[in-house]
Amino acid sequence: MGQITVEKNVGGIEGLCIITPAVHGDARGYFMETYNQQDMEEAGLTMHFVQDNQSSSPKGVLRGLHFQKHYPQGKLVRVVRGSVFDVAVDLREGSATYGAWFGMELSAENKKQFYIPEGFAHGYLVLSDYAEFCYKCTDFYHPGDDGGLAWNDPEIGICWPQLTEGQAYSGTASAKGYQMEDGTPLNLNERDQNWPNLKDRPNNR
Repeated sequence: MGQITVEKNVGGIEGLCIITPAVHGDARGYFMETYNQQDMEEAGLTMHFVQDNQSSSPKGVLRGLHFQKHYPQGKLVRVVRGSVFDVAVDLREGSATYGAWFGMELSAENKKQFYIPEGFAHGYLVLSDYAEFCYKCTDFYHPGDDGGLAWNDPEIGICWPQLTEGQAYSGTASAKGYQMEDGTPLNLNERDQNWPNLKDRPNNR
């Protein structure tokens, strides 16, 4: 009991939660519960998870901004090695904060978790030399249901840390000209360099 602390509606965006586990450490190392359904429910978080995912990436990799169009996923995300800057963008129709974003650093050191409910786009930038990223999902991955937004859409205006300014924004999500402060090039796959802007999202999808 009482193994987590939950900060709700972070950044003034309803539904976003920062979850901090109780860490029990001594000379041998540490122990913590990374998920406890009873504690989550007592905190008012009653989501049901059906799939766990894990990815690894070197510094400068930016994944996102992603969502599923017809089968939206809530995600409980954390980092088990290194650090990333993790971002959620509100895409819920009728939301008072539609288009608003919130970002936070997740790291193996701070051990924080970030809960992003259904209806958000999600992405992250690797800040450390290497990072391992884990997340639970409230729905399964559905091939062909992928949606996305440009990571550098000025209308959203995400402030990605450690990232220098690239070429002037030309209406695309191209990584050309962008790099980390230490010179590491920004690294996105081809798909993530071709997502539309928020205002150009077809059929609001």
